[in-house]
Amino acid sequence: MTVQDKDIKEILFTEEQLHSKIQELGKAITKDYVGKDLLMVSILKGSVMVMADLMRAVDLPLEIDFMNVSSYGSGTETKGSVKILKDLDVDIKGKDLLIVEDILDSGVTLHNLINLLKQREPRSIEICTLFSKPDRRQVEVEAKYLGFEIPDAFIVGYGLDYAEKYRNLPYVGILKEEVYS
Repeated sequence: MTVQDKDIKEILFTEEQLHSKIQELGKAITKDYVGKDLLMVSILKGSVMVMADLMRAVDLPLEIDFMNVSSYGSGTETKGSVKILKDLDVDIKGKDLLIVEDILDSGVTLHNLINLLKQREPRSIEICTLFSKPDRRQVEVEAKYLGFEIPDAFIVGYGLDYAEKYRNLPYVGILKEEVYS
């Protein structure tokens, strides 16, 4: 047991379950992007583990880039506004963008990000998210590639954090309420 494990109420997905789902998503992406100019865009910091494993599961030539977009700060509720902390380094005009996210929650961040990226004229924009909380959706956003739908619980691990901690857990678990309340 690690020091961080004591703060976890329940493990939702083991390391093995996460790996299996990433492989499944990688196969679907490989099939759909044959012959396309794939640019996978990781939304930092949460999706870094998903991105690292997913790009290795895609059996195609591809490019990667990173954006850092924030709507949460150190709290647990969305602020309703999006701040770009790091923009893309490459021109996306004519490219097939696949936005890689850790979790689709309110939809506010991705909705605003997609509107911004459309102005740069990519050929296509799709979303791959490992987790979705449909009960929390404030804005309609659909992920073409979805790992797991989850209940409205505060989860951490495998890149997901609370106040920048717990990202390094190899599994995904529900954080005990007393940790963040």
